Amino acid sequence: MNRVDPELIQGAKLLPPLHLPDDLAMARRLASPRSETSESVHITERIIFGGDSNEMLIKIYEPVRREGEKLPALLWIHGGGYVLGHPNGEDALCESFVQTANCVVLSPDYRLAPEHPFPAGIEDCYAALVWMTRVADVWNIDLSRIAIGGASAGGGLTAALAMLARDRGGPAVCFQMPLYPMIDDRNTTPSSYEITDPAVWNRANNEAAWKMYLGEHARGDVSPYAAPSRASNLAGLPPAYTCVGQLDPFRDETMDYVARLAQAGVDVEFHLYPGCFHGFEHVVPAAEISRRAKNGYVYALARAFNR
Repeated sequence: MNRVDPELIQGAKLLPPLHLPDDLAMARRLASPRSETSESVHITERIIFGGDSNEMLIKIYEPVRREGEKLPALLWIHGGGYVLGHPNGEDALCESFVQTANCVVLSPDYRLAPEHPFPAGIEDCYAALVWMTRVADVWNIDLSRIAIGGASAGGGLTAALAMLARDRGGPAVCFQMPLYPMIDDRNTTPSSYEITDPAVWNRANNEAAWKMYLGEHARGDVSPYAAPSRASNLAGLPPAYTCVGQLDPFRDETMDYVARLAQAGVDVEFHLYPGCFHGFEHVVPAAEISRRAKNGYVYALARAFNR
């Protein structure tokens, strides 16, 4: 704790320890409840078909006051180590995107491991991306300004989705925002060994979550659509923005991925936040560094849409 930003220390101490896989059921019961919604953002829920024609909830956030113009859209993918999470826990953040970037946000309730291991989650996200482009006229979406984003496992799915859309010749994506992404199943970086505190996402939970997500695929060659760090070709991907805390186990895999994107000719903006652990801006949202980090990526999205 001596390296943690002073404003974040108390928040880290209040986090309940998490030990996967034993605590998975408990953690799901404690999932973030739906937050109070803004009067300036309208939320709609739809049931669509996912990757295996399964029924999947998708939430749509849009400005209450629209002037009839086509708006850019963001597909936002929630985090949770591929085994936890729900779009309801992202309401406040999705509203921030709507209000600051003047866009439509869609957030899918993709299937979770271990009940639904890879490729269920990424196929659901791809299905959501295709669906949002097919109903662009219904929601008055500008197809030339489609972005994808997510944090942690949502960041991993974002990176994988950018590659999958490229390789399948799918919907055009103008911008990707994989925040402190979970992208390397090998767990061999220095930062993956460095971060062991049970109060935050750590090496043990990361290993357990990857085993649940990969399922039978963990025994063979791991697809880059599961673990994007394994990708050999990053050329032709959309411009990117990402950030990570210096005390995050994903620090080194994020920094390596940023370097490889840049080397592949992909424009990328990156921020490293000292004294910050995994998901710090959500754990202690009032801290100055948390507000700075959140504003950083919210305004990055707005800039990308306004280019």
